[in-house]
Amino acid sequence: MVNPCHSGGALEIFLRPVLPVPVLGLVGDTPISAAVATLAAFLDFEVATSGDHSGATAVVVAGLGKGEQDAVRAALDAGVGHIALVASRTRGAAVLDELALSDAERARVRTPAGLEIGARSPQEIALSIMAEVVRALRVDGLASSPAPPAALPQQAVDPVCGMTVLVGPDTPHVRIDGTDHWFCCPGCRDRHVAA
Repeated sequence: MVNPCHSGGALEIFLRPVLPVPVLGLVGDTPISAAVATLAAFLDFEVATSGDHSGATAVVVAGLGKGEQDAVRAALDAGVGHIALVASRTRGAAVLDELALSDAERARVRTPAGLEIGARSPQEIALSIMAEVVRALRVDGLASSPAPPAALPQQAVDPVCGMTVLVGPDTPHVRIDGTDHWFCCPGCRDRHVAA
């Protein structure tokens, strides 16, 4: 990037995005939940077992009959986009029927949880669940709970050198005839004021 300021110079910027790891909420104390926790950690998910699902990308409910309705309701209320309920097709449907979910809420709950790979052991079931979570995250564009969009930084063009500057509390600034002018450096500001 060439610096258009009169002082000249060039600047090279190399960016490597470091995004926060996705959060996987986990409910239940079963061999399946233990296997999911191990695999999720290996896949660089932050595993949260607190029951507070705000900010979670997905929630896996593996209580095998204990506290499932409350866990599903809490995840839905927290805005989680992918909820995996570990249950048979019949029992999963019964749990969801008891909750009297709207169509939109019901679409966010996957039961039986995981992709159909013929899984039998807790580790294989965890693999199928995490494969479905990863697919939802990478292919379907699943994100964590909706957050307010971040405000973009305000930009201005330095009227002296033409450089685009980010407006902040330390950016050189002057107000002339009710109009704000922002500058790349105090030198450009002083030249503008003198002119």
